[in-house]
Amino acid sequence: MGQLILPSSGTIYIDTSVVIYTIEGNPDYYSLLQPLWSKFYTGEIQIVSSELILMEVLVVPLRNGNSSLIADYEELLLSSQVQLIPISQSILRQAANLRATSNLKTPDAIHAATGLSVSCNQFQ
Repeated sequence: MGQLILPSSGTIYIDTSVVIYTIEGNPDYYSLLQPLWSKFYTGEIQIVSSELILMEVLVVPLRNGNSSLIADYEELLLSSQVQLIPISQSILRQAANLRATSNLKTPDAIHAATGLSVSCNQFQ
């Protein structure tokens, strides 16, 4: 497995899989993602995502009644310095434009439009 090339500072946009792999300790990606979280917790980078990420990560734990996993996700996304960007009409318009001009599915278009709206340095 490779390694993440991270900027020395700036804003990193994360998608749902990054949070799932981190919280659930995915053996293929957990160690790969540790430099991202290390830079985040030392304040070198800011991590942002769409509020959509909360819905996406909670589906399976809610379906399975896994309250511990729900709490872990909420702790990371709601009780830390991860900035969740609200889904605004301008983001939805940009997402529609992205869908119209690419093969992105709706959730991915919303994530991409959100990242663009806050001028992220990098998408993960």
